[in-house]
Amino acid sequence: MVGGTVLFALDEDPLGAGAAGGQLRRIREEVEAQGLEARWARTGTDARAVLRTEAGLAAAVVSWDLPPGKRSPGEQGEKRGDETGGAAVLRQIGRRFKDLPVLLVMTDGADDDLERLPLWVAETVVGYVWPLEDTPAFIAGRIAGAARAYRQSVLPPFFKALRRFDDAHEYSWHTPAHAGGVAFLKSPVGRAFFDHYGERLFRSDLSISVEELGSLFEHTGPIGEAERNAARIFGADRTYFVLHGNSTADRMVGHYCVAQDEIALVDRNCHKSVLHGLVLSGARPVYLVPTRNGYGLAGPLPPGEIGAASVAGRIARNPLTQGAVSPHAEYAVLTNSTYDGLCYDAIRVARELAPSTPRVHFDEAWFAYARFHPLYTGRYGMSVGPDTFEGPDRPTVFSTQSTHKLLAALSQSAMVHVKPSPRAPVEHERFNEAFMMHGTTSPLYPAIASLDVAAGMMDGPQGHWLIDEAVTEAIRFRQAVARTGRRVAEAGDRPAWFFGAWQPPAVTDPATGERYDFADAPAELLRSHASCWQLEPGADWHGFPGLADGYCQLDPVKVTLTCPGIDATGTWADWGIPARILTAYLATRNIVVEKTDSYTTLILFSMGITKGKWGTLLDALMDFKALHDEDAPLDRVLPGLVAQYPRRYTGTTLRELCRSMHDHLRDADLVGLLDTAFQELPRPVVPPQWCYQRLIRQGTERVRLADAADRVAAAMVTVTPPGIPVLMPGESIGAADGPLLRYLGALESFDRRFPGFRSETHGVTVDDETGDYAIECVRQDEDIPAP
Repeated sequence: MVGGTVLFALDEDPLGAGAAGGQLRRIREEVEAQGLEARWARTGTDARAVLRTEAGLAAAVVSWDLPPGKRSPGEQGEKRGDETGGAAVLRQIGRRFKDLPVLLVMTDGADDDLERLPLWVAETVVGYVWPLEDTPAFIAGRIAGAARAYRQSVLPPFFKALRRFDDAHEYSWHTPAHAGGVAFLKSPVGRAFFDHYGERLFRSDLSISVEELGSLFEHTGPIGEAERNAARIFGADRTYFVLHGNSTADRMVGHYCVAQDEIALVDRNCHKSVLHGLVLSGARPVYLVPTRNGYGLAGPLPPGEIGAASVAGRIARNPLTQGAVSPHAEYAVLTNSTYDGLCYDAIRVARELAPSTPRVHFDEAWFAYARFHPLYTGRYGMSVGPDTFEGPDRPTVFSTQSTHKLLAALSQSAMVHVKPSPRAPVEHERFNEAFMMHGTTSPLYPAIASLDVAAGMMDGPQGHWLIDEAVTEAIRFRQAVARTGRRVAEAGDRPAWFFGAWQPPAVTDPATGERYDFADAPAELLRSHASCWQLEPGADWHGFPGLADGYCQLDPVKVTLTCPGIDATGTWADWGIPARILTAYLATRNIVVEKTDSYTTLILFSMGITKGKWGTLLDALMDFKALHDEDAPLDRVLPGLVAQYPRRYTGTTLRELCRSMHDHLRDADLVGLLDTAFQELPRPVVPPQWCYQRLIRQGTERVRLADAADRVAAAMVTVTPPGIPVLMPGESIGAADGPLLRYLGALESFDRRFPGFRSETHGVTVDDETGDYAIECVRQDEDIPAP
């Protein structure tokens, strides 16, 4: 049996009479007898609907003279006025699938049937069918043979080998001990586990002893083939599959790139795993400071921050660099795109940093899809190469990508992509030592297969199709939010406020110069032109200073919802809807967002987003507005919160809670304190590695905020929101009235005032009785060395 689906895009009625109809019906029956499912479409519209929704196609049989039907609203694709329905279907197959076998059905009319076809058709189809000239069994055999070959070719290397091994049904005499799941069948709880996941998962959970599947550490066999295939797809010279997530990939790259007492340039908007890499290597960090806006969102590193003169000044002023082995940085790492969807002109960034370092690491945990849509051209690490950055100054570029975040892979699946330069060559054997140091000798083969499949899904036109669909749905949602807000304001029968989406209020068509409100802009314009998403220097809607034309761009699939209360310039309103209250309500509707700041919340439009999913979110936003405007009792809106903290919230209404929390945030100026704490960096005292060694040898102690002034932090402090380290190990906490302790003190006060809305603060211990914050500090009797 072949398996898969065959699209029959034919005008004939499959149940009708007549010689041609009867013959086609018999062909379909023969195809189904060979294990293929048949989908019949009688118009171009129906056929295109099947192409959009049926990813399991293995072949297509298309009539050139298929009636076109009506183009559905918002349907993508180029309109060609007199084009046949068959031609439109062939074009959509080319956009949707890579090498899907297509047989073109010809009529039994004129002898010049083939000659009247455009030349491009011959490059699209694999053959032709005259239904009455061969037997149904023969024609069905041709279809099934093409489908069988396609189904085999579509499988990427490792997944294909894993399926082949699974089909062999070999006895297992190696680890893991569950032996293909058999051990689970000997225990009631094990049987429940086995039944929940199914036998195939456990049969594919294998040991590295299975030589025919290759080695993750040696990069041989099907695993090595899969990594090389991924490198081709993602545009890298070399790609490594990494388990345990992008955090491990970051540590791996950092540990390889910089050595003991060498200087590393580090984006302060970095993930904590970057710091862990510095702890392991013993590097001396010099932090580069990104911009921030009035919402409290972290922006990009501005061009002025990464230029050679600015970097040299930061290195010279940093106390830690006095003990470095060289005054020059060996490595630079920055986040691209940021958590909130800001992505750089990567080629420009590489040029700006090239005088300062031979190695640049783009942490692209949230940006693995960038190569597969033209909106992101030149905005990802692997776009920096000899074709875009000529000459000897080009740095070696690393990209680490959390493949599972926004591509279709299992959790903890990640990749490292490398594009080396002669200036800083990357010898595989040397890098592989770092790879093995951070890897595991017991890899989960389904996770490796998911990396292989995630890469395969991006190969060819299907990759663009999948990302374009996510971009399109994000745009539709963004415009729906903007239009809903406008309708609410114009209705006049309710308070004229609604939530917003963080995006430019208007865009310009670069071809015509015509200006549109964002809500009314053609979707095709927003889908196709990166200029619509670029952050113009000085624009109030984004609020970031110091940018240059084209330097930074907003990623449409990362949608930040904005709440009334403050704007991107930091201007406070008299009233507001703190985002933590909104997301608490959304959770009661089984809607879980990615991140919540004071007045913004982030939602991600991955490939799994559907209209039904975002329509449900939009409905929940409308319902929250109605509950707020009618001043609904809080026990009706957030019953779990009231039940958990009855003394604090019983008798409170939703509007009262929003007002009191907004007043507290405004009076404390929490967003302003956040901005100051991130812009005025703490003074570095000792390298992070020295602090870690004290931490594991009882050379540290927990100190309350009230007593922490001028102490040296021994552990990183990361507050979510915004999810960025505010204090690094080895840094001075500063004065009692300094920016850091004022900000943390305001958070401490907020948590006491509004139980149930506590910030997630890594590196801070909270006393359950008093609510006091405590930070891990170096003991005062420790002999702190000079840098």
